[in-house]
Amino acid sequence: MRERIEAASAAGYRGFGLLSDDLPAAVTAYGLGGIRAMLDDNGIVDLELEGIPYWWDDGARRQESDRVRRDLLEAAEALGARHIKVTPDVDDSPWDRGIWTAKFAELAAQADGVGARLGIEFFPWSNIKTLRDGLRLVDDAGHEGGGVIIDTWHFARGHTPPSDLATVPLHRIIGVELNDADKHVVGTLFEDTVHRRRYCGEGSFDVTAMISALRTAGWQGPWRVEILSDEHRELPVTAAVSRAAASARAVLNGLTRESQPRSAGRLRPPR
Repeated sequence: MRERIEAASAAGYRGFGLLSDDLPAAVTAYGLGGIRAMLDDNGIVDLELEGIPYWWDDGARRQESDRVRRDLLEAAEALGARHIKVTPDVDDSPWDRGIWTAKFAELAAQADGVGARLGIEFFPWSNIKTLRDGLRLVDDAGHEGGGVIIDTWHFARGHTPPSDLATVPLHRIIGVELNDADKHVVGTLFEDTVHRRRYCGEGSFDVTAMISALRTAGWQGPWRVEILSDEHRELPVTAAVSRAAASARAVLNGLTRESQPRSAGRLRPPR
């Protein structure tokens, strides 16, 4: 973890993301106080915590879900997390919208109680497939601490025009994740998203148009980078983080790939 935080800081990132799966080992190694000190020492001011499994479930999986929830909420408070990210049901099973809105509102209130916001990320193969679906859920839940995470991969693969981002209510945008991809999906959507994402400006997405539309909506928060690919994972951490930062920075500043990148801003390191 220390290596990743230091590499992110050196590349100009001012944000960092931590999965709930990685949290127990990090706490064992450093303690929450030690993690907070590492973030502060490296100039990390925006922290995302991610991953509460089956947060909508009242069945057999609830006990484990609640354990992760408690750990993440405790960490969010101790580390000063900006927000907590959750995902939809990737099995796309039958679901009750009323239950989901109630559970989302409950979790948003709990996140608000520890000083964080709650964002749901929509996936095109899940029960919350599009930006419209995500906004409907959070609006029905009705908690001001809740909103959506907009990932350019999921947004583009959901065949939503970039102009739609300009009309998203600003208070419902919890976070933005930048990345790119080839024009055609290879394998399933899940396989394509975890194995073949591209660095910003190196794929087929109109990332510039999406950024412009979000700026029109008033977004001035951190621009995070989420590159999931076999190519990215094969690189040393420092090289991977630097390449992800430089490519995203070039797109944000309207530069060509060959131009000198400027200030990184608040970008999120890769996983």
